[in-house]
Amino acid sequence: MADVFKEKRERAGIKAMSRHEADAQLVREKTARLRELRLAREAANNSASGAAIVSERTGIKKKAGKPRQKAPSLSDWLVTQQKEGRRG
Repeated sequence: MADVFKEKRERAGIKAMSRHEADAQLVREKTARLRELRLAREAANNSASGAAIVSERTGIKKKAGKPRQKAPSLSDWLVTQQKEGRRG
């Protein structure tokens, strides 16, 4: 009787793995297709504009406002925490 349940679990596991592998294959195929479409679109855009290839993510956006202050050293921070009554 235990062998019957074991066989059922094994068959269910094999079926689940095959479904998982099939899903993974579909994702890989879809990714490859979308990559080809993206590369074709980028090539068309770059040839049409005649400009050099420039990534949109190359620039670093800076926040407007005050410049960032230097953080205090760890020892200064610990001293401040002790003065404020925090445990150390």
